[in-house]
Amino acid sequence: MTINNIKELLGAEVLCGSESLEKEIHSACGSDMMSDVLAYVKDQAVLLTGLVNAQVIRTAEMMDMLCIVFVRSKKPSQDMIDLAAESGMVILTTPKRMYEACGILYSNGLKGNGELNG
Repeated sequence: MTINNIKELLGAEVLCGSESLEKEIHSACGSDMMSDVLAYVKDQAVLLTGLVNAQVIRTAEMMDMLCIVFVRSKKPSQDMIDLAAESGMVILTTPKRMYEACGILYSNGLKGNGELNG
């Protein structure tokens, strides 16, 4: 699945990184707790979250994520968008809630890291 597929499935708006929409994505996670993302997430390329602060960008950067999807129409500040752009990350925002967004992606074949090998 590409980031562009994610954008279309979630009816999302691109806030930065439009040049990277054709990158392939194989897994995702959804969390508002960045400590959980750091502790439990491995090989996730997309983070879905409703938390809007610079720590989200820093965490995704540390985990080598390609894309952040802000749910519930949350929009990061311009400083956050600039920070993500410096890292080459795609930032999307969707009006969908976390549960619905994760469900849509999962039902369209995007899995969590525990399901990649089986």
